[in-house]
Amino acid sequence: MIKGLSRKLGSLVLAAVLALIGVTLSAAPAAAAGKVVSITFDDGPSPYTPQVLRILAQYGVHATFFEVGQNVAARPALTSQVYRQGNSVQNHTWSHPDLRKLSASQFTYQVSATDGQIRSHTGYRPCCLRPPYGAVNADVRSRASALGKKIALWTVDPRDWSRPGTATIQNRVLSQVRPGSVVVLHDGGGDRSQTVAALGGILKTLKARGYTFAIWAR
Repeated sequence: MIKGLSRKLGSLVLAAVLALIGVTLSAAPAAAAGKVVSITFDDGPSPYTPQVLRILAQYGVHATFFEVGQNVAARPALTSQVYRQGNSVQNHTWSHPDLRKLSASQFTYQVSATDGQIRSHTGYRPCCLRPPYGAVNADVRSRASALGKKIALWTVDPRDWSRPGTATIQNRVLSQVRPGSVVVLHDGGGDRSQTVAALGGILKTLKARGYTFAIWAR
């Protein structure tokens, strides 16, 4: 009796642990264990996106693009190109607001309208949401979950949007990357020439260090 109860409790504990692991892994890029890094781009598509795509293709790397819905509507062919080249296209809201400050209906519109645009040009409905500015609270998490979205943030931020210089962007990324890192860069939202100039050096060095590259589901 006691042995049977112990086995039952052990099974329940194991199931709970596996469930917790499943939740944790589901919010991360799909990749094998080891020296893996995820390169992500926010705020596109923009006129800089084709340059980013050429560099990624040059190094045989795929990335995840968190795209703004109104930019997708303005440049739908670029979103299609991003997806056709094997990259992941995910949701970064319609107009880049702070989601913590929106009503439930406004939140739903920002996510659903962007989903619609992305799906119409890729055939794929995004599974992840990256809240602008990384601004997350309990409401954002619960509303995202209700819409079937996983929150996707980052661990390495070189602040390339502030245009600190090509060398600074490279150095900040390469000094902070560890196995499992998620790097946030920007292909939209302003002048991204420094990011484009830094990207090749980042990818070349990471590959030389033995890293492989993961993307979110597509």
